[in-house]
Amino acid sequence: METKNSKRERFEKVASNRVQRILDTLALLQNCANRNNYDYSQEDVDQMFSVINKALKDTKSAFVNEMNKATKQGFKFNK
Repeated sequence: METKNSKRERFEKVASNRVQRILDTLALLQNCANRNNYDYSQEDVDQMFSVINKALKDTKSAFVNEMNKATKQGFKFNK
């Protein structure tokens, strides 16, 4: 059985690597803002960030929902 500490260590390693990849990819996307190299409209920008913001919201919700599972109290009759 996996210990709580090893699960934590695995989370820190995996999550930090994945967050760094997201940040690196966002930096690459930021390069597309250069109007000397690319042509885009406000609608394009709005569409891109709408999708990105939805993915962020959905991902955060998954973490919050998982944490709430551990703290939910079931129904109990008072005695």
